[in-house]
Amino acid sequence: MFRVALLAATLLVPSIANAQALQQQPPLEQKLVDGFEGNDFAPEGGLYYRENFEQSAGTVEFQSGVKRTGNGGLKLSVVPHCPTLDDGCSERAEIWEKTALRVPYDQGVWYGFAVKFEDPIPSGDHRYLIAQWKREIDPGAEGDFSPFLALRMDLGKLFATVETNYQPPVSTSPEGTPARCRPGEVPAWVRPDVNQVRILVATDPNWTTQDSSLFNSCTKAVTVTSHGNALPEPNSGWIDFAIFTKPGPDGTGHIELFANGKPIITVKGHIGHADKGLGENQYFKFGPYRAADTTDWTLYYDDFRRSPRCADVLTDGVCPFP
Repeated sequence: MFRVALLAATLLVPSIANAQALQQQPPLEQKLVDGFEGNDFAPEGGLYYRENFEQSAGTVEFQSGVKRTGNGGLKLSVVPHCPTLDDGCSERAEIWEKTALRVPYDQGVWYGFAVKFEDPIPSGDHRYLIAQWKREIDPGAEGDFSPFLALRMDLGKLFATVETNYQPPVSTSPEGTPARCRPGEVPAWVRPDVNQVRILVATDPNWTTQDSSLFNSCTKAVTVTSHGNALPEPNSGWIDFAIFTKPGPDGTGHIELFANGKPIITVKGHIGHADKGLGENQYFKFGPYRAADTTDWTLYYDDFRRSPRCADVLTDGVCPFP
C-alpha cells in the first residue's frame, strides 16, 4: 500500500535544507538523488507519484525487504484495472520528476536507476515499459507522442526503442516480416499517419529475429554504435542503468546507454519530436506501465540519481565524456 509518513525531525532538516539549496539552481544543474530509504520520497530527489485513473491501478510501497543498496527500496505494482482489454486503457504505477525540475529539451542530462523484476516475470506478447523519457505536451497539442526513449519488455525480453518524427525509410518489408537492414541502417516501425518512427536500438541476448516482426522497415534516421554488450535479461537480478539523454529532432540527438557499468549502445541522429504544440522540456518517469492485462506485475527500484555530470550517475563504469 502507499505509505506516507514524516521522518524524524533530526533527519528531515538536512534533507529539506539540501532541497531548498537545489531550488536556487537551474534544473539542469541540479543533482537529484533518492535511495528510497524512508517512508516517502526524499526532498532532494524531486520525485512524486502522480494520481489519475490509470495510476490508480498501481501501488507504491517504501519497503526494506528488497533493496540494492542501503536500507530500503521502492516496490511498484500494477493490478488489472481497465474495464476491458481492448479499449486503449493502460495500467501504470509510474514515478515522475516534479514539473519544476524538468530539463530543457535541447540539453543533455544523465539519469540512473536500478530495477529488479519480481517473479513471475510477464512472458506474453504485450506492451510493457519499465522507464520512459518524453517531451512535454502543451494543452491543445494534436497527436499521441510516444517516448523518445523507452526501456520495454515483450515476451519476457528487454529491448530499447528511440522515437522521432517521420523519416522516409530506406526499405520496407511486408507487415510482420522483420526488416533485413544493411550496415548503417537500423530496424524501424514507420508510422507516417502519426508522423512517427520507432527505432529498435538495443535488445537482450535472448532476442531473436522473429521478435523484431514489428520493425519491418530500415532507417538511417539514427546511427547506432554497439559496444559489444547486450541488455541484461529481466531475470538476472538487479539491473543498474546509467543513461545520457539529449533529444534532437533535427538530427543532433545523442543517447548513451549503460547497464551494470557496461556500455551498451551510443545513438546519434534524429531523436524526439518537433511537432507544433510540444513543450520546452523533457521529462523522465519510471515504473511498470502496460496495456490492460489480467495479472499482477511488480518491479522494485532503487538508487535513483540525475545529474549533468556523468560521474555522479555512472559510478561503476567509464564515462564516455565528463
